[in-house]
Amino acid sequence: MAGCSSHVVLAYEDAYTYLHHPAVIIGGLFALVALILSLFLILQHLRFYTNPAEQKWIVSIVFMVPVYATESVLSLWNPRFSLACDILRSCYEAFALYSFGRYLIACIGGETRVIQLLENESRKRLGKLLLERGGGGGGGEEEEEEEIHQKSFCNFFFRPYLLGKDLLTIEKFGLVQYMILKTLCAFLALLLEVFGVYGDGEFKWYYGYPYITVVMNFSQMWALYCLVQFYDATHERLRPIKPLAKFISFKAIVFATWWQGVGIALLCAYGVLPKHGKMQTALQDFFICIEMAIAAVAHVFVFSAETYHFLPVSENRKGMVSAETTKETLKVEQSNEEKPAVVEKTETQVEAPGTSIKESVQDIVVEGGHRMVEDVVLTINQAIGPMEKGVTKIQETLHRKTEADNRHEESELEAAEHVEQHLLASESHSELHV
Repeated sequence: MAGCSSHVVLAYEDAYTYLHHPAVIIGGLFALVALILSLFLILQHLRFYTNPAEQKWIVSIVFMVPVYATESVLSLWNPRFSLACDILRSCYEAFALYSFGRYLIACIGGETRVIQLLENESRKRLGKLLLERGGGGGGGEEEEEEEIHQKSFCNFFFRPYLLGKDLLTIEKFGLVQYMILKTLCAFLALLLEVFGVYGDGEFKWYYGYPYITVVMNFSQMWALYCLVQFYDATHERLRPIKPLAKFISFKAIVFATWWQGVGIALLCAYGVLPKHGKMQTALQDFFICIEMAIAAVAHVFVFSAETYHFLPVSENRKGMVSAETTKETLKVEQSNEEKPAVVEKTETQVEAPGTSIKESVQDIVVEGGHRMVEDVVLTINQAIGPMEKGVTKIQETLHRKTEADNRHEESELEAAEHVEQHLLASESHSELHV
């Protein structure tokens, strides 16, 4: 039996050796295509950095492809780098998901504009809901409104538009918690690997891999669900940027690569694929190299920099002004007859002057980093807040219980003293009587 097992291991080793070099070459070519397309798109955004609020996050999202492609090629070339590359890849994936959420907020006009939009939508939908319920007047309507607001947890799942500005808070919390947990779990995996108890791809109770996988799966699903709920409440306002294509192209990278890794691990665990560490990580890295080339092509279209080549006419300084006239023929009914009519539409565009790449990068690093740190601190405070309230409530309960016990003991002592005094008085009375 041992000899048969050794022959199987040797066969897998031979297969890995035979396929490794062609896989590195093919994966490297796909990764090179991904790098060229993504870096070209990033340079276009940096060169025409006319809308920093949006483009800083676009660059962060698009840069995910070069990060994934480079780390996958390195890991495929030398498996010893696989864990380090996986940690870096995981950390940047979490940051990219956070960047996508910030990008949607920026496209609406910033947090203040988002809060106004969500509050207006909440009031409008709430009024419609109250009318449907037949909320009459005065106190009854106020009670129904209060009842609806109290069901905030259910509203998040079934009627997120009723939450108002709280929906933005939940969305940010969902994205930042994933970024924090993903980073912590990545370094925890490294620590467990050092002690030999991580077991990458091993679904066994004495390894850390299955537990980290469950935690990360829940965290990622929650972050994506928060993002979907936010999109559902704001999709009308986001329609000009065609968010669905952007969302699908980005979600495919985050969601597909994660489940792809879990799927390969499960297939290896059940013996469908060779249960060999190098083969398992090599398959994941090879597929990611191919997928990044596809994602890079998609990003060129969905995150195009062409829309940022022009400025509003009111912001014209040194740009070249151009006017584009389009004609469209329509059929108009007049006196029960259809007659052709020509509609002309003239659009005035101002070509944006080129911006300094150095200044653009500086804005992305400084402003983007500052915003991320603020959100992380806010999220940590939001997580600690309920804990502090819980601890305070427990302390207050214990304090009240201690005071009640003390009062009870004091009353018992007073009662005992009263009984003792009564007994002494009775004895004194008996002696006098005698």
